[in-house]
Amino acid sequence: MPLELYVFPPSPRSFKVLAAATYLELDFQKHMVDFGRGEQRTPEYRAINPNGKAPVLKDGQFVLFESNAILQHLASMRPEKALMPADPERRAKVVQWQFWDLGHWERAWVPLLFERFVKPFFGMGEEDPAEIQRGLKELAIVGRILDDCLAGNRFVAGPQVTVADFSLGAVVSMAGPIRVRLDDYPNILRWHDELTKLSGWRESLALPSAA
Repeated sequence: MPLELYVFPPSPRSFKVLAAATYLELDFQKHMVDFGRGEQRTPEYRAINPNGKAPVLKDGQFVLFESNAILQHLASMRPEKALMPADPERRAKVVQWQFWDLGHWERAWVPLLFERFVKPFFGMGEEDPAEIQRGLKELAIVGRILDDCLAGNRFVAGPQVTVADFSLGAVVSMAGPIRVRLDDYPNILRWHDELTKLSGWRESLALPSAA
């Protein structure tokens, strides 16, 4: 029986697990969660994710939400691909960057995504310039941290691609649609371009126009 992934593909959180599952060549069934119709708020969906968000992984009776946790579980199913390194120190470095993703990187992108993607997508009115500036200010700080890391590393946690790259790289694919320029971060641009060449990355990308 294949894995089941419940996803809202325009979301970077859903995209990262779709891209990883495809890269790992896992057998999975994709279920589209229609946020426009409020499917994420139904009792049936809340039963598998009480947060009412996507993605969710189901593997028989096993249910898992939170995208970065799902990435780690997917990696464990194909250990030969080494998306989660066996070495404890290298593994800890990967987890460090996944935590940083949630605590810093994603937080900078959220106001930009909300104002320039979520609002137009769901017809929620005009963007708030103050929120845009707040996001850009935070992005200028965390963008420099990530760019400096990538100045000395091919991938975020070292010379090989890991789940940390899927965690952090997914949202960068939204930079164009939400009009965020990353010219000041050449290492991020180089790294993201390499991610787009991974098997499964482009195939999983779903970026409808935010205009």
